[in-house]
Amino acid sequence: MSSTITYTVTGMSCGHCENSVSKELSSLTGVTEVAADAKAGTVRVSSAAPLDDEQIRAAVDEAGFELVGRSA
Repeated sequence: MSSTITYTVTGMSCGHCENSVSKELSSLTGVTEVAADAKAGTVRVSSAAPLDDEQIRAAVDEAGFELVGRSA
């Protein structure tokens, strides 16, 4: 079952930031698409199966940013 969730991420300010977050999240097993938006402060993650929020948090942290939570 596929899943798409949008997360709020702080600290992104440019395309390089978006690329860093996207690269880390894309490396997670099962992730099929990542769309980071620095202006909105969000990252949309699509995956083949539901992902653990802690996996997402760890990948965003590795990229140098902070996952605040899921967006509404």
